[in-house]
Amino acid sequence: MSATSATHTGTASPRSPQSSQPSQSPQQPTSSSHGRHVVAVVVLVPVLVALALWAFAWPAARTAPRDLPLGVAGPATAAAQVEKQLTEHEGAFEIHRYSDEAAARDAIEDRTVYGAVVVTEQGPKLLTASAASPFVAQLLQQAVTQQAVTQQAGGAQVRTVDVVPAAKDDPRGSALTSSVLPLTLAGIAAGAVVTLLGLRGRRAIVALVGASALVGLVAATLAGSWLGALTGNWWAQAGALGLATLAVGAAVAGLAALLGPAGIGLGGLLVMLLGNPFSGAATAPEMLPDPVGTIGQWLPPGAGVSLLRSISFFDGAAASGPALTLAWWAALGLGAILLGSALKGRKEAKGPTLTEHEPAPAN
Repeated sequence: MSATSATHTGTASPRSPQSSQPSQSPQQPTSSSHGRHVVAVVVLVPVLVALALWAFAWPAARTAPRDLPLGVAGPATAAAQVEKQLTEHEGAFEIHRYSDEAAARDAIEDRTVYGAVVVTEQGPKLLTASAASPFVAQLLQQAVTQQAVTQQAGGAQVRTVDVVPAAKDDPRGSALTSSVLPLTLAGIAAGAVVTLLGLRGRRAIVALVGASALVGLVAATLAGSWLGALTGNWWAQAGALGLATLAVGAAVAGLAALLGPAGIGLGGLLVMLLGNPFSGAATAPEMLPDPVGTIGQWLPPGAGVSLLRSISFFDGAAASGPALTLAWWAALGLGAILLGSALKGRKEAKGPTLTEHEPAPAN
């Protein structure tokens, strides 16, 4: 009896703690992880909503001209009076003086100014460019003709001439403005798919460049040929649309190559929450609060819209700045893809060497 009881107690004592530990250890981390997930959802969702409202609603609610480039042309005395009345709108306009109407037209076609007030013997004349921004062209008609020039001219009617009109099939620029979001989504999708498929290095670059080129061709066909929202050289439009898509896709894939899958979310939030509402596509960068308009032109959506307008309606005037911006984003993103692939390759190369020298188990 004593031997059997001794053997029974000897076997029971080591088993009891082993049987109780596995049942408790998995439950504690599971419940705590679920709690953290709940807290993350409760906190992050309102934060994202607040960021989205700030990024989209705040610039739209504060839309107003801020140092909007505007030309004044004509005789010195009369032009000075017009300029004086325009400067009464503090901070609204950035006045550029020109000798005559021809010089003012050249400035509009070069995208130096959005419009110009020309003082003539027959009365004031307003030159606009709806291709640069239909919203700004309408604003100038209201602000300049009704408030400033009409008072100076003693109630004379102001003639309006659209020097660079928008496309006939898209006079309000709605199709061009609506193209910003699809291009942004296409770039984000391209970068995300390349990452999720596990493409690295040169293969990822080839996939991104090929996808962006096809997006440019399809977008130019739809926006230019079918919708009639663009004019000018079709191949140049396709190249601009493809470059804008590549800039976004390379940025997303590059961040993912360096930071892992979290880089997809970071790149997507950067382009969607900042690049899209800060682009000024519906109005103009000078219509957004400072420094929103400037930041928007540093991001791919804003630079893409500016480049597309210059190529489609202004024969490439002022296209070098946005083109370089998109090229830098594409180059940095593709470089990050190569760097991330090289770093990951080194880690994988070091992994087997460390495991080979590990001591084998005793049993």
